[in-house]
Amino acid sequence: MKYGLNLIFLSIIGVALFTSCEKTVSNSTGWSYNDSENGGFEYVFYDEQETGPGLVFIEGGTFSMGAVEQDVLYDWNNVPRRITVSSFYMDMYEVRNVDYREYLYWLQRVYLSYPEVYHQALPDTLVWRSKLAYMEPYVELYFRHPAYQEYPVVGVNWKQAEDFCKWRTDRVNEMIMVREGFFYWDTEQSEEENFNTESYLAGQYDGAVRQLIPDYNPNNPERKVRMEDGILLPKYRLPTEAEWEFAALAYIGNMYAQERVYHKRIYPWNGHYIRVDDRSGFAQEDVGQIRGNMVRGRGDYMGMAGALNDKADITSPVFAYWPNDYGLYAMAGNVNEWVMDVYRTMTLEDFDEFRGFRGNDYLTQVKDEEGLIAEKDTLGHIQWREVNDEEAFNRRNYNTADNKNYLDGDVESSTEYNAEDGNKSVKNSNRMYEEGGAGTEYKFPEKYDNGGIKSYRGKMDMQSMTDNRAKVYKGGGWRDRAYWNSPGSRRFLDEMQSKEDLGFRCAMHRVGSSTQK
Repeated sequence: MKYGLNLIFLSIIGVALFTSCEKTVSNSTGWSYNDSENGGFEYVFYDEQETGPGLVFIEGGTFSMGAVEQDVLYDWNNVPRRITVSSFYMDMYEVRNVDYREYLYWLQRVYLSYPEVYHQALPDTLVWRSKLAYMEPYVELYFRHPAYQEYPVVGVNWKQAEDFCKWRTDRVNEMIMVREGFFYWDTEQSEEENFNTESYLAGQYDGAVRQLIPDYNPNNPERKVRMEDGILLPKYRLPTEAEWEFAALAYIGNMYAQERVYHKRIYPWNGHYIRVDDRSGFAQEDVGQIRGNMVRGRGDYMGMAGALNDKADITSPVFAYWPNDYGLYAMAGNVNEWVMDVYRTMTLEDFDEFRGFRGNDYLTQVKDEEGLIAEKDTLGHIQWREVNDEEAFNRRNYNTADNKNYLDGDVESSTEYNAEDGNKSVKNSNRMYEEGGAGTEYKFPEKYDNGGIKSYRGKMDMQSMTDNRAKVYKGGGWRDRAYWNSPGSRRFLDEMQSKEDLGFRCAMHRVGSSTQK
């Protein structure tokens, strides 16, 4: 994006300043763009995507994903596979306690009539407790005390991390709208009338609007900002497992001419060791220091008094160690990190070679009787539901909304059969069993509902005996040995559970060119 309000208006009226492409006439029709006499179709002179707050650009490419060292547990869940990851953005460091407290502060301030929204977002500080260790100080102080505000937030489950990403999207886009002159700062937002990117684009937000964009449609002289204007950023989200691993390895630092990588990496740095050596280009006083916050050996979490090695007993500040070649901090050690993917043992063999990911559940906006987008819910969010069988019928690329189990070896994703859906008989290759066992539908509390989805479902994978609530986490943490700090390692946890050494960071899709100017 990288343009101010004046440049936005210049682009809208078709003035070709500040751009090398002076395209003002349609190649299809010969009609002029941005001309009310020709109907007013707009052509935006777009530079490139703005880098959102806290993000680092990750130039994508091909790499060998999976194990780079011996599989000591013999899980065989990370067999090497060459794939391609497209360019994206990722947080420079893990989400901090202060970031998450800012999120909670906003929820408490805005949702005065719905205190449960705030309470459901609270991290679980009891994850610090251990039956045979005195950890109560961290239960009481780690999340709230300012001494820990630059430390990674922990005790956050996968669902809470997803909700934080959605909230962050709205706050960043709100900031952009204020910066570009379209909104006033509105510190009195509440309940249903708070800025939400989706509801604004759907025409269901009118608060704090300062001015509209001049429109060259002769029937509508001004309008709201649209996605076609290139002003709003894509969604913040959790990275996929492939994206996270690609960014952690950062082979861009080892890439030479003609697409050659001469040194494969076990960790986010070169070498088969976790210390700085004299060949790393660091200062002499850094030689011998551990590169990340991890367990050095049995009972050794920080080194000896007077010569502390990693200088951290539990977690450490998110920027405490050296970044990798993408400029990302703590991609090994400190805390493990949630990613988007549903866990399956054979995912690396199953998923696509381009942007591989397991966890798709296709949604569509809820419509009213007239076919218009339904009114937003009481929290100000657009309502969503799963694509139904009729909507997916006769599609070649998918035939059901929930594709988490697709080709994972269970019966229901490998065969087709008829099942009763109320009084209607449907044929669906991913239909859940009506009885217990593999494929059983599990119901969970309605309080986790989001945008019209009535409940979470977990369908059992017969190979790994994990259900769809099992989400992947990566990276190694302060309690882990060096083995888990290899980006190719992978573990999983139920999406509603959390740990004292598990946090997260956000990512964002890169639109347009795969390279940055």
